[in-house]
Amino acid sequence: MTKPPPSPRKPAIRPFARQRASLFPPVIGCDEVGRGALCGPVVVCAVWFDPTALPKGLLARLDDSKKIDRAEREALYPLIAGAARVSFAARSARYIDVYNIRNATLQAMTQAVARLALDAPVRIDGIDVPRGLSGDAMAVVKGDAKVPQIAAASIMAKVMRDRLMARLAQRHIHYRWEQNSGYGTKAHREAIMTIGPSRHHRRSFGDLLSGL
Repeated sequence: MTKPPPSPRKPAIRPFARQRASLFPPVIGCDEVGRGALCGPVVVCAVWFDPTALPKGLLARLDDSKKIDRAEREALYPLIAGAARVSFAARSARYIDVYNIRNATLQAMTQAVARLALDAPVRIDGIDVPRGLSGDAMAVVKGDAKVPQIAAASIMAKVMRDRLMARLAQRHIHYRWEQNSGYGTKAHREAIMTIGPSRHHRRSFGDLLSGL
């Protein structure tokens, strides 16, 4: 008895349908990438756009960067950059070690928003609103599934940080950062145990860095 053919995969459901564009106001969305990594910077992106004015099809492709594969993120990066106001900020591993990851992230968020130089409401992914933000600023839990500008910011920050870690990987080949982006994979941890940490590793994350 032959088995029936597998059912075709249903396309992933994205949270921002074009038909709902008018429900999403033009705000600044802000998100970070790299908060849980063992090395490298935390990278923040701030994005502003009017959802009703985006090119056709772009809004519906936005989502949490972790739910989109690398090829799609890379494809979306220039589309978002061409249709929105975008700014970045980052804090290095050394800065994180001095001020801790939470403070470093919040300071980078303040800077990224300020670089846009826009008088607009701000929506931050997570539970914290940076102290440096004034006016209408609000934290949104799981914001990358609720605010399209936050979803766009998460994609932009992810692509930017992955590219940076891939460049660093060329000078530190043992850690395979081009594959793991500095997160605690088995290969990354084994490299730390074998050759020790690099200058880009976060020493304050010692309890997570096997071999330190």
